[in-house]
Amino acid sequence: MTILAIHGGAGGDGEWRGLTSLDPERIRCMQNVLQSIGEALQSGSIDALEAVTQAVELMENEPLFNAGIGSVLDEDGSVTMDASIMNGLDGAAGSVVNVRRIRHPIRAAYCILKQGWPVMLNSEAADEFAIEQGVEPVEPTWLITKLRQKQWNLWKDKNARPGATDEDDSVLDHDMEGMGTVGAVALDVHGNVAAATSTGGMTGKPKGRIGDTPIIGAGTWADTNIAVSCTGVGEAFIRTCAAHRLAAKYETGLTLQEACQDVLDAVEPIGGRGGIIAVTSDGSVATPFQTMLMYRGVWSDGTITIGIGPNDVDLDSMDS
Repeated sequence: MTILAIHGGAGGDGEWRGLTSLDPERIRCMQNVLQSIGEALQSGSIDALEAVTQAVELMENEPLFNAGIGSVLDEDGSVTMDASIMNGLDGAAGSVVNVRRIRHPIRAAYCILKQGWPVMLNSEAADEFAIEQGVEPVEPTWLITKLRQKQWNLWKDKNARPGATDEDDSVLDHDMEGMGTVGAVALDVHGNVAAATSTGGMTGKPKGRIGDTPIIGAGTWADTNIAVSCTGVGEAFIRTCAAHRLAAKYETGLTLQEACQDVLDAVEPIGGRGGIIAVTSDGSVATPFQTMLMYRGVWSDGTITIGIGPNDVDLDSMDS
């Protein structure tokens, strides 16, 4: 059995109001990720760790997700990105914080994991290390898209709270808070699991702010039993050690769905609305969320399902 699950962020209040004009492109990206990486995972040509790295890299390449070239802009109008990765087989982990000059933060985190020490690098040191390891360098301005610039301009004009305009497709059609993190979890043919998460943060975030994405145990976790990637208001996921909490609850005997619900219940009172993707070594997978929507998809032994709102998307109608 092989499984790959991905997410592209969660957010919003009220009733699901249907697809925006940009959502079909996001769906096509998710479908491509699940098909290409899922097939490689199923063939055994890549393991769970490489699968989640490549899956997140592909989402970092999509300008409509908040990671890599799609990252939202900080309060000063620049892009800073975070990412982390963890291998369930041996507990190895890698993380980068506030990188500015690389195309794929998740590959930088992977390189740190492979080196073995330290676990986390920050800012310029992380950029320099990644480039030395062969991660593609880019000019910081290359990361800024027209959509994200317009969202930043709207945020600035409204003097809004950080993240208020992250998902504004109409400038976005969804009135959402900024929760556009991307992530992946995988189960390979050997029964091993891994998790990876990457983000540009939230529009207008203050200089130096760090959310849950690069923090092992908060936004990302993997052990021999389970792999977890979270998306939502990062501070609450940090305060509850959300990803690790889920793993610990699952280990006590809760079902995967019960453990996920426990985490969502724990973060909600402190402003941590969002979602989770998780896969277990015995083949269970979950993608719950407590917001209006969560971009999400699952490959399971060749079958692909994708959802945004409360129901799965009809992929046949998307292709026609």
